[in-house]
Amino acid sequence: MTTLFDSYTLGAIPLANRIVMAPLTRNRAAAGFVPGPFAADYYAQRATAGLLIAEATQVTQQGQGYQDTPGIYTEAQVEGWRVVTNRVHAAGGKIFLQLWHVGRISHVDLQENGGAPVAPSAIRAEAKTFVGNAFVDTSTPRALDLDEIPGVVEDFRRAAANAIRAGFDGVEVHGANGYLLDQFAKDGANHRTDAYGGSIENRARLMLEVTKAVVAEVGADRTGIRISPVSPASGISDSNPQPLFDYIVDVLSALDLVYLHVIEGATGGDRDFAPFDYTSLRRRFANTYMANNGYTLELATTAIESGAADLVAFGQPYIANPDLVERFKQHAPLNTIDQATLYGGGAKGYTDYPALAEQTA
Repeated sequence: MTTLFDSYTLGAIPLANRIVMAPLTRNRAAAGFVPGPFAADYYAQRATAGLLIAEATQVTQQGQGYQDTPGIYTEAQVEGWRVVTNRVHAAGGKIFLQLWHVGRISHVDLQENGGAPVAPSAIRAEAKTFVGNAFVDTSTPRALDLDEIPGVVEDFRRAAANAIRAGFDGVEVHGANGYLLDQFAKDGANHRTDAYGGSIENRARLMLEVTKAVVAEVGADRTGIRISPVSPASGISDSNPQPLFDYIVDVLSALDLVYLHVIEGATGGDRDFAPFDYTSLRRRFANTYMANNGYTLELATTAIESGAADLVAFGQPYIANPDLVERFKQHAPLNTIDQATLYGGGAKGYTDYPALAEQTA
């Protein structure tokens, strides 16, 4: 019987096990939105995961929505990420980078010249962002002009190329959690009447155009995508998500993407938040299905053994447990997260969580 600890081949990439570290925003980037001085330690500590997905990384300044998050659009950022990937590979790990444009989940203080964030429609999100070391309301966005949209696609393409130059094994398009691509796809945020609004095909267009551009740049075998069909994260909603995401996944499967990363339920919350048939996505997608959200060791074991998923991504458990794979193998207790050090700061609450071997000693 297949287990969580068995090896797996992701496209052409050998993974040591089927445990994935999900992308986790920690707000510790240095000047110039370059990965911070402890980032290489942080990811190398967790390299026993079959796959690491590095934190959401903005593809352009316009795509930034929170303070001190890293980018992948300048040479300094590429060089900073290269330090991280070199350390992860030296530790025997594999690592993808999540490509991110937040859209309306931003604040004027983070935008060039204090401009408004951009979105499919000028509808402010009922959500918070992290600016000035505090959680504040998002700013009211402006609707992207039709002639600006090709530039967004190009930003993702260039970012994907930069990620591969920085040494990443692949990239993940962030199409989830109420950020820009999710905003275009879902009718709660998209009230457009042009080629990017209205029908399912039109609303899905930007997510699919971005993904096609990334595939053309770095290859389908190095491109994954993350979606969250029913999650209300960042104030997002859709009136009928099943046919929307069935359509999206049909197209993604035809593109031969290496994996589909699905947040099942409400991000970081109730797995049964709203009715949705995830087995439909599993059936429609020809390659690797990565399950995420609220998975325990027991639930993940069942998912792998039953074939409901090929890989399982864990988020919060990886914050305090750099050796999560070993703790799972030994059914050892998990460290508790220090909530006060989740966002921003230095090594405390970032690279100082003890491994099981240290605690045993």
